[in-house]
Amino acid sequence: MKNLVLLQNHGYPWDPEQEIARFVDFHNNQRCHESLDNVTPADVYFGRAKEVQSRRQEIKRRMLGARRHQHSQSLCMAA
Repeated sequence: MKNLVLLQNHGYPWDPEQEIARFVDFHNNQRCHESLDNVTPADVYFGRAKEVQSRRQEIKRRMLGARRHQHSQSLCMAA
């Protein structure tokens, strides 16, 4: 956060405040944290962590199934 505020030239006094607000919003609502099992702090705070993780597991399961199917199809075509 220091790099955002200190390394940029700000034309108006309220610019650093807006930059900090954007950083906090990104950090809490968009950036996944490894220490929180790769969910956002907002997901943990609002009790959505399990839902997000289960949704990811379902997507992963479907993608692996699709890849297996695609791989088996390519093996059949090659033979």
